[in-house]
Amino acid sequence: MLDIDEMGQVEIKDFLYKVGYGHLGYIHEGKPYVMPMHYYMEDSDIYLFTTQGMKTHDININPEICLQVEEIHDPLHWRSVIVTGQAERLTEQTDIDRAMTFIKARNSTLSPAISRTWTDSWGHSESITIYRIHPDEMTGRTTDGISSQTSSEG
Repeated sequence: MLDIDEMGQVEIKDFLYKVGYGHLGYIHEGKPYVMPMHYYMEDSDIYLFTTQGMKTHDININPEICLQVEEIHDPLHWRSVIVTGQAERLTEQTDIDRAMTFIKARNSTLSPAISRTWTDSWGHSESITIYRIHPDEMTGRTTDGISSQTSSEG
């Protein structure tokens, strides 16, 4: 039998800081929509670095989001975290600069995208948008918790 344990808040934050990639859920035209998304954790806030488009339009209309992050080693060994909260679009240059400092430090491959605006295949201009997520709730489950370890040793 698979034993699933609750993750503590410190374990959840450590996990979110380590992984950096998940699935962002938001409302698109009145229906739930989920897409893969890189994120950046700093203190207790989560930052999303993206280009303007459908998701930024939808999040600006309804900032309620859900972020699901998982790490699966095999069907018996996994961890999963769900974060719900409000997405706040950063508009103050000091906030943007601060966020960009740690975003660039954690993902140096973004450097070319950070300093340019380009045109997509439909002719729309793409520009950078950063959101700060203030988590309302963070929950996590794992099969590698304390009760799982004691039951598999016995």
